[in-house]
Amino acid sequence: MTTNNTSILLIYTGGTIGMVNDPVSGSLIPFDFDHIIKQVPELNEFGYELNSIAFDPLIDSSNLNPEVWVKIAELIKENYERYDGFVVLHGTDTMSFSASALSFMLDNLQKPVILTGSQLPIGTLRTDGKENLITAIEIAAAYKNGQAMVPEVCIVFENQLFRGNRTTKHNAEHFNAFYSYNYPDLAKIGININYNYSAIHYPSQPRNLEISTQMNPNIAILKLFPGITKQVVDAILNTEGLKGVVMESYGAGNAPTDPWFINTIKEAIDKGIIIYNITQCAAGSVKMGLYETSLELLNVGVVSGRDITTEAAITKLMFILGKKVNQEQTKLLLNKSLKGELSQ
Repeated sequence: MTTNNTSILLIYTGGTIGMVNDPVSGSLIPFDFDHIIKQVPELNEFGYELNSIAFDPLIDSSNLNPEVWVKIAELIKENYERYDGFVVLHGTDTMSFSASALSFMLDNLQKPVILTGSQLPIGTLRTDGKENLITAIEIAAAYKNGQAMVPEVCIVFENQLFRGNRTTKHNAEHFNAFYSYNYPDLAKIGININYNYSAIHYPSQPRNLEISTQMNPNIAILKLFPGITKQVVDAILNTEGLKGVVMESYGAGNAPTDPWFINTIKEAIDKGIIIYNITQCAAGSVKMGLYETSLELLNVGVVSGRDITTEAAITKLMFILGKKVNQEQTKLLLNKSLKGELSQ
């Protein structure tokens, strides 16, 4: 099969892309990824060495958790020297969470890790899975002068390549299911793959891949809405073992100025709970202090998430809390762009 030295590892976690019709039952079942060439014979044209590892059991992306992220990271670490690039096949519902988590967990990454999936099973006639898979493999294998074209954790979907920790799933029906509202595409995919080199992060010097596998899931989301009650806020902030909260506020980071709300937030922070303020808007950034309705949050110690996505905020908070650093160091790391998840 191999006509050159390029080798790609496919990691199939589960999801729609790996389904085919069972001729006996007529239902959709996962296909054996050892026979991927039978399903997508076009892959022969690459001449790459393609190997695959499938999770057993396969995992619907709705059941994803930090243990699965650790397993993916460990598989990449174990096979890092053996392969030129990695393609992770994944269900779409939580793909942005996984891409964000992996971007933080994989340190000194210098090879492509490309996540993709599909809206229709690869075994159906109109599937988007074949094109997504072929494109993901081509990008994972793309090198120039010994340097990976995209040495990042990315998502390929439809005709775009995104930085993984900048994406969100914005459509449950269309093939262009993902979007990056606050950061440009890393590549546009048409007749050619046109890389946006200025948007891609390239390592300054070669280093060995390291992985961080301690993720602390003791966090919550507090989404503000008009009429939110003290009982609801208390129920979230008084959760036993809670270490951090991603607060989805209005607009540029605004929240109620009612004394009970500000006092409740302050009490939580005084107990050591991190409050990470992000906007409910799909695009834009938190600018705490711009309006009076966010100034009090700033004064009591709420941390600004600026233009981070909900998915990246959740996984970044888990990642940093997993490091078990003190509250001030945690706040400093949350304010810092670790893997391009925040605009400078």
